[in-house]
Amino acid sequence: MATDCRAILLHGFTHTGRSWEPVIKALGEGYRALAPDIRGHGTSSHREPVTLQAVIDDLAAIAPRRFTLAGYSMGGRIALHAALALCGRVERLVLVGASPGIADPVARQVRRQADERLADQIERASPEEFATSWAATPVLAGQPPSVLAAAHEDRLRSSPQGLSRALRGLGTGALAPLWDRLPELSMPVAVVVGTRDEKFREIAGRMSAAIPDARVAVVPGAGHAAHLEAPELVAARIAGG
Repeated sequence: MATDCRAILLHGFTHTGRSWEPVIKALGEGYRALAPDIRGHGTSSHREPVTLQAVIDDLAAIAPRRFTLAGYSMGGRIALHAALALCGRVERLVLVGASPGIADPVARQVRRQADERLADQIERASPEEFATSWAATPVLAGQPPSVLAAAHEDRLRSSPQGLSRALRGLGTGALAPLWDRLPELSMPVAVVVGTRDEKFREIAGRMSAAIPDARVAVVPGAGHAAHLEAPELVAARIAGG
């Protein structure tokens, strides 16, 4: 790994590291960022086990001694866990459309059961069928056609079997919530959320109130995947703007 790496970017569920390419382009040639494929996705579709600890170990192996860590949705949830686990190596954290998880144990169990059912459906569907159905998820509504097309192409890079393992191992229902641990985050944290993403705007407000050094950055006109719709603005948050 190049020693001049300044940031690691973690993609969301069904995406791959290539989804960050517009953001990396906006960061410019002088800012080196790595966007790995998380286990269960893209070139890492076959890698097992798909567990939080395995993913954090992968991240620790490729990251420099000090770096900025950014994550979108599932990648943001993993980034929160990694920032707490890597003991001072993360100097800045950027969370895009992310949540610390489901605090209520009953609601979390309900979500885990729903994720298990969805994992079964993913395994039975073709990549094209699942990519099309996932694009219709309400939280992704309103994306511009160009963003929809790029996201669809990206989803076809992962196997159904890999995605089902990722959902079972890294889904919202699978990972422990971190609400109680947010005050432990000592680094500056940018909580990025789109104006159309009402659910995560509320979560962003609650998160920022619990993190000692946090700032909410609202991306005008964007939805849940703000980094896909407004890569320049999200790149500015990653670069420290």
